Amino acid sequence: MKDVSDKPNTLRTAKAKSSISCRVETIAAVRSGNVPKADPIGVSKIAAIQAAKNTSTIIPYCHQVPLDFVAVDVAVRETSVHFVAEVKAVWKTGVEMEALVAASIAALTFYDMLKGIDETMEIGPVTLIEKKGGKSDFSKPGSKNIRAGVLVLSDAVSEGEREDLSGRTIRERLNQMGIEVTSFDVLPDDHQRIEKKLVSLCDQDGLDLVLTTGGTGLGPRDVTPEATSKVIARALPGVEEFLRSHGQERTRYSMLGRGVSGVRGKTLIVNLPGSPGAVKDALDILFPWLLHALDMMQGRGH
Repeated sequence: MKDVSDKPNTLRTAKAKSSISCRVETIAAVRSGNVPKADPIGVSKIAAIQAAKNTSTIIPYCHQVPLDFVAVDVAVRETSVHFVAEVKAVWKTGVEMEALVAASIAALTFYDMLKGIDETMEIGPVTLIEKKGGKSDFSKPGSKNIRAGVLVLSDAVSEGEREDLSGRTIRERLNQMGIEVTSFDVLPDDHQRIEKKLVSLCDQDGLDLVLTTGGTGLGPRDVTPEATSKVIARALPGVEEFLRSHGQERTRYSMLGRGVSGVRGKTLIVNLPGSPGAVKDALDILFPWLLHALDMMQGRGH
């Protein structure tokens, strides 16, 4: 199975359709209720719902998804029956397979219940109509060229006592997304120097995005949140809450993080933790959605 533990939960929806062709007489029998096996439409709908909930037991590499909604619409025509299955879940991975399995089982169940009176039935293509949720829904910001800065804040790294892994991780991820890192600096945990550098990156360099790493804990020299708070004009508490909430699902130590986020002028600033693992987790859940803030800051709304 694919590891999706680093993904955040989002609303996932999917619709799939299937159809089955049959004789005119078969449709007439279904409409009148004159069939040997109960109600084929009702049973097909129930079977489809059950199938959606059991997709992971049928398809080996599918994740177990806690479904929030499954519905099956049925349209009966002169010589065919059409099924549309809709599935919803707030989860880490999509639900298109659940929708496809539901649509498939609806048609197969209908076939099974009527095969005794119609040997000409044919199941048509099973097709995914739509899927929503996750990164596939994200629209790239209107700004074509995003300029970013990375600020590593650590006494040990600045003095050469420890290798920088977190800053390098941030730069590599931004480059992968096509974001140009025009500034990369390492500073000690010094309030005044951090504050001055942030102001420079925002006001003089005019960067769109600044990500810091380190100095967000409770150590005597951890002053990144205080320095950042002095610089930003508008706070983004939702980003801070999301980072801590996601982190606490992985380690309770995340509750001790004090990173802040906010906007100064046209620059978005986000404090990330210092640990490489925590930085990776933060980047996984913040991007690409965080980039939507850049459109909002340019007045392009939602």
